[in-house]
Amino acid sequence: MNFRHAYRAAAVSFADLITRVPADRWDAAALGEWSLRDLVGHVTTELRDVPEVLATPADAVEVPSTEAYWAFARVTPVDVVAKAHAESGRAAREAGQALGDDPASVVNQLIGRATQALAGTKDNDVVSTAAGGMRVRDWLPTRTFELVVHGQDVADAAGRDFAPGLDAMAEAVTQATFVAVAVGDGPLLLRALTGRTALPDRYSVIS
Repeated sequence: MNFRHAYRAAAVSFADLITRVPADRWDAAALGEWSLRDLVGHVTTELRDVPEVLATPADAVEVPSTEAYWAFARVTPVDVVAKAHAESGRAAREAGQALGDDPASVVNQLIGRATQALAGTKDNDVVSTAAGGMRVRDWLPTRTFELVVHGQDVADAAGRDFAPGLDAMAEAVTQATFVAVAVGDGPLLLRALTGRTALPDRYSVIS
């Protein structure tokens, strides 16, 4: 599985999805307290982060894998996580308003910048991320995960289909599985996937 191809496929599919959002759906409820506009705004903040992160070298690898990035939130103090979520919500709402009357154009521009920045990096370059120094090949899949997961959220709220491609979807699902194993939920997930039990209501591997 090529992590660069998976990211580009997810990004292109997300951009296409935004062109198909009905004009009367932008203020509709989407995820928690977020409207559809807020949600897409949140994704644009993550797209903006890609060139910045890729351009900021780190001295050492502090987060050794993709799953360790997500597991980091499980060991972070609750008050720190709550503060980060509040800041994320504020940023999402501001970015959503900044989408203006042509969100698709904004998303396309940001994806272009992100993929251009990616082309200038090597797989093993170590960059500074929110969780610490990571290799590009380990960090970028977390961005693919966000695009695939939030792409589904946007599609659900907009009443449209979303098909990010087999590589992108497989990477997101595989990543979620590795995270579940890393945080100790491997047996639970395996039993659920093989029909032995059901997952708890609103189970999440990332919170």
